[in-house]
Amino acid sequence: MTNPVVSTKYGRIEGRLENGVRIWRGIPYAEPPIGKLRFRPPVPPAAWEGILDARQFSPMCPQPVESSSSMMTGAVTKTMSEDCLYLNVWAPGHQAGEPLPVMVWIHGGAFVTGSGSLPTYDGHSFATRGNVILVTINYRLGPFGFVHLSPFHEALSSNVGLLDQIAALTWVKDNIAAFGGDPDRVTVFGESAGSMSIAALLAMPAAKGLFHQAIMQSGASQALPSGQAQQIADGLLQELGVTADGLDQLEAMTAQQIFEAGERLKKRIGPGVNMIFQPVVEPDTLPLEPLQAVQAGSAASVPLLIGTNLEEGALFFRPNSPLIKEEHLVHAVEAMTGIQDAGAFTKQYPYTIDGHAQIMTDLYFWRSAVQFAAAHSGQAPVWMYRFDWTLPEHPVLGKAMHALEIPFVFNTVRLFRNIGVEVDRDTQSLAERMQDAWAAFARTGSPDTPSLPWPQYDRSERSTMIFNRHSEVASDPDSDKRMMLGL
Repeated sequence: MTNPVVSTKYGRIEGRLENGVRIWRGIPYAEPPIGKLRFRPPVPPAAWEGILDARQFSPMCPQPVESSSSMMTGAVTKTMSEDCLYLNVWAPGHQAGEPLPVMVWIHGGAFVTGSGSLPTYDGHSFATRGNVILVTINYRLGPFGFVHLSPFHEALSSNVGLLDQIAALTWVKDNIAAFGGDPDRVTVFGESAGSMSIAALLAMPAAKGLFHQAIMQSGASQALPSGQAQQIADGLLQELGVTADGLDQLEAMTAQQIFEAGERLKKRIGPGVNMIFQPVVEPDTLPLEPLQAVQAGSAASVPLLIGTNLEEGALFFRPNSPLIKEEHLVHAVEAMTGIQDAGAFTKQYPYTIDGHAQIMTDLYFWRSAVQFAAAHSGQAPVWMYRFDWTLPEHPVLGKAMHALEIPFVFNTVRLFRNIGVEVDRDTQSLAERMQDAWAAFARTGSPDTPSLPWPQYDRSERSTMIFNRHSEVASDPDSDKRMMLGL
């Protein structure tokens, strides 16, 4: 069969037909952000003549080399380049009569790693079983996407990684109909930094109207105050040897010089500061901290599905990790969460590696998700979940750690074979039920399905879907912990 060709606003593109799914990889949604476009908002791509080959993934954005490996898929290292602002589209093999819902995935990776092309994010099952259009994107990472330079010069911008995401969503709005998608039914979903990005998008005036539903997995409101972000930016400029009157030097530097300066800065600041490259609250792009913005009604018409995993912190604190000094632990929690006098809470946990992991799970991930769900539930429909599935005794899958829900959402649990696990029927069934719920949410604005009834979340019942081999709804799970945290 011939490869699928579609016409976009910028020109025609050719993809592939693979296993009954039409796939277009490496579609440019912005000009390469290099030279004079570095540290500036993305610019729409130039139109082209002829047919653009969209059969291969684009390079990953610059990031640490070790981040291009996955615990389930082994080495997936691809070319890295600043020229990385591309997206990928999966669609059913035959274009439907009616436009299909669109789901746009924003990958995680602490704002410094990741790509929309990782095998875990394969969109085949969403296109076939879910009958939706699936889009994955790249966006600028680390110092290229999240250094706060707007205070240093009016021509430079901040939060350009978030502006990349907005540019990708604008491309979807303008072009997705050609692929069979409905531009008026767009759901953004993401995990970790991708979920934190969505919290920011819900607060950003420039993103309003570009999506209609949101799914936030293991991440909520996360942004630096402008003053702290400006100090970090100043540190990066010092590492680069650039002064305030010589900012034009940034245009001529190599990507490697900037990347290495960012890595040196992370080492100089030390591990006590959480994510030096992340969204920043500043007037031009993100005028309010996301939780405050949502409480004020910035996303009042956007249904939200949000949740966390039971043991998020187990990914970051492995059995052989060193214990953190108590005073450093308290300081880290305060820096990460904004909690005042965090010692009153950290003392409630055992001084062990498991205790450290529980602190990260509860105070960083779960607390912020509950805050966000409660705030948004007064503005729009909210559904909440917790992912509990484990494979007992397995060295990787033995705890419901951070990111473990992703292969269930994408129904790519077959990749567990790469770590020696044969997927049983119960595990496959859970992946199917979860993906069905996510696709139903994209289709109708509710994750409720005949096989998995799911009531809305509100402050009185706090109904939460617990995903496991037997999934069920719990009312206000961990209520004692919630009350201890004053939520």
